[in-house]
Amino acid sequence: MSNLVRRGKRERLVGAAAELVYRKGVQRTTLADIAQAADVPLGNVYYYFKTKDEIIAAVVQARVDDLEAAFAALERAHRGPASRLKALAGVVAGQGDSIARSGCPYGTLCSDLVKRAEGVEPLAARLMRVLLGWAEQQFRSMGRPDAHDLAVDFVAAYQGGAVLASALGEPELIARQAGRLERWIDALATPEEG
Repeated sequence: MSNLVRRGKRERLVGAAAELVYRKGVQRTTLADIAQAADVPLGNVYYYFKTKDEIIAAVVQARVDDLEAAFAALERAHRGPASRLKALAGVVAGQGDSIARSGCPYGTLCSDLVKRAEGVEPLAARLMRVLLGWAEQQFRSMGRPDAHDLAVDFVAAYQGGAVLASALGEPELIARQAGRLERWIDALATPEEG
């Protein structure tokens, strides 16, 4: 029973940290904020995480886990790599309102991490590599020898759209960008890959 309670508190702390970091940024989120949002006494936070860097690393791992689960769901739901890529663009488009308010939860976290001086920059690279690696795998499955470059273009296109949508407060920018990505993927794919 105590293991379940412990895991529950830890998960609440990571979930609260992820939400706060998304809305406020890494720098402005404190351990006290996280404890309050998770409804855990501040002293208990130190039982699970000795430093803010440790909880931020746990947030990154949670984001990686979320991405991997989303990719697995796309793999199950869509037969071809082109349709999986287009489906991901559609998922991003469906989050236009929250992206316009706070940016992409992955991109904003990565941007915050590279600004920090505490040496957690590799976490940002790790998160982006998960996105790039999956996209590259899809383009490679389409038979594209330039799969890596196409993956960079794909991720850069929707991350750039997220930055613009957030900066301008225009969620429809995400939907338009997703439409462009879908047409681009169609142009790259052969009919049997869709």
